[in-house]
Amino acid sequence: MPSRIDKALEIVRQAGEIAREGFARPKRFERKADQSPVTETDRAIEAFIVAELRKDDPGVSVLGEETGTTGTTDRRWVIDPIDGTKSFLAGVPLYATLLSYEEGGETQLGICAMPSLNEVVWAERGKGAFWNGEPCQVSKATRLEDSVISVGGLQSMHKHHRLDPVVRELSGALAIRGWSDAYGHALVATGRIEAMIDPIVSPWDIHALDLILREAGGDFCDFKGNPHPKDQALSIVPGLRDVVLGAFR
Repeated sequence: MPSRIDKALEIVRQAGEIAREGFARPKRFERKADQSPVTETDRAIEAFIVAELRKDDPGVSVLGEETGTTGTTDRRWVIDPIDGTKSFLAGVPLYATLLSYEEGGETQLGICAMPSLNEVVWAERGKGAFWNGEPCQVSKATRLEDSVISVGGLQSMHKHHRLDPVVRELSGALAIRGWSDAYGHALVATGRIEAMIDPIVSPWDIHALDLILREAGGDFCDFKGNPHPKDQALSIVPGLRDVVLGAFR
């Protein structure tokens, strides 16, 4: 019988087919109450994942970005059907589907799939992180000058007067780039960059990523260094933790 992670990976793989089909078509979107865009593909992916999850477990709770919370059990799936909808709309393939499972308040597995890149990063609690089936770990870098740092949400960083101080304090990095959303965090988890700064997040944006980064040997925290962030997130390699957090003091 397939394990929970194997079932979840297969569901996400099939959801990726929906994503790629939608990505290839002309895209229409609506504005939600918070003015963020939502597409037909967002809704189709979430509906598909929920239906598949409940085939084997009809009563399980689900938190989805597009449909909110359903169910009351302490077993819960968290879904972000398209993380990076603006990239998706722009025809930029750096979007992801995020799926995670928690039981008794502890996240047991997390998946970050990037359908248009044919990449998937996932983790199980206590079993490490994997990138396209191979174990992955964060970079062992310890010097800022050897590091690549990504800053997402540049408009929000500027609005809250964080952009200039962060760029100034981290200007000694090998490079500062603007990869955003789950893709930036996945780059840290797979050892390709050293930090990802994410100024605005929601639970479905980070639930899977929190476990993935920790299982890959990284830190996942808020701008003050607190674990399990809620509305802002940093993915950092241990060797750069103090340096990156210092940019927010």
